[in-house]
Amino acid sequence: MLKKTLLALGIFSSILMAQPLKMATTTSTDNTGLLDDLAPKFQQDTGIQLQWVSVGTGNALKLGENCDVSVLLVHSPKVEENYVKQGFGVDRKAVMYNDFVIIGDPSYLKTFQDKTLKEVFQTIQKNKIPFISRGDKSGTHNKELSIWKSLGGKTPSKQDTWYKESGQGMLATIQIASEQKAITLTDRGTFIKYTANLKGKQGLVLLSQGDDALKNFYSVIAVNPKRCKNVDYQGATRFIEWITGTQGQQAIKDFKLDGQELFTPNAQNQNHAK
Repeated sequence: MLKKTLLALGIFSSILMAQPLKMATTTSTDNTGLLDDLAPKFQQDTGIQLQWVSVGTGNALKLGENCDVSVLLVHSPKVEENYVKQGFGVDRKAVMYNDFVIIGDPSYLKTFQDKTLKEVFQTIQKNKIPFISRGDKSGTHNKELSIWKSLGGKTPSKQDTWYKESGQGMLATIQIASEQKAITLTDRGTFIKYTANLKGKQGLVLLSQGDDALKNFYSVIAVNPKRCKNVDYQGATRFIEWITGTQGQQAIKDFKLDGQELFTPNAQNQNHAK
């Protein structure tokens, strides 16, 4: 009887260990192929299978709030800070960064040559140049809105005929902008992926980059186990330790596309996560 009980407990324990760690993340970590590269390495090092859904940061945080996932990998610092303050997330740590860039149809290159970030957005608004917004409360959308607000004028909306919201992920939004010969804001990693997919064909080009306001920081957050009794907090902790540790940070550094580094590991600098 004791042997049967121990055997049953052993099987039950194995089933529990086999459960994948559920994560909500942004489209940029998925579209670029970063997670396809990191997940098997994480599993090899820890024995934990990573299962993720990629949505905008706002929707990712909502999945955590609803206790549907155990860990989050997102990129909207101010929103994340508020999320943790409200008690939905814990153990927030810096992971990596890249930057945002403004891209558009090649015909706009001369228009925006040598212009500052603010001048670029002022020119778009003044001349009603077609602009495609994510419009999905993602980290990219939040960054775009913060730039419009910094101009001090009226923030564009769907009522403006030149301003359209895709309501979709980054690669899909870039494709819409390309089809409509428009401008959009994207993270550099996804732009590199988009360019690689073109295989030498003409597409959208860089119009503006390098402003400090365009830095794009990613953080990892565990869903608060005190609110969500069903979450795998132990698995989330293992993932946080791994992705901010030596092995995860090296894997991020080694991930490249067409010889270009898409993300810069940043766990040693926790200032952006405060």
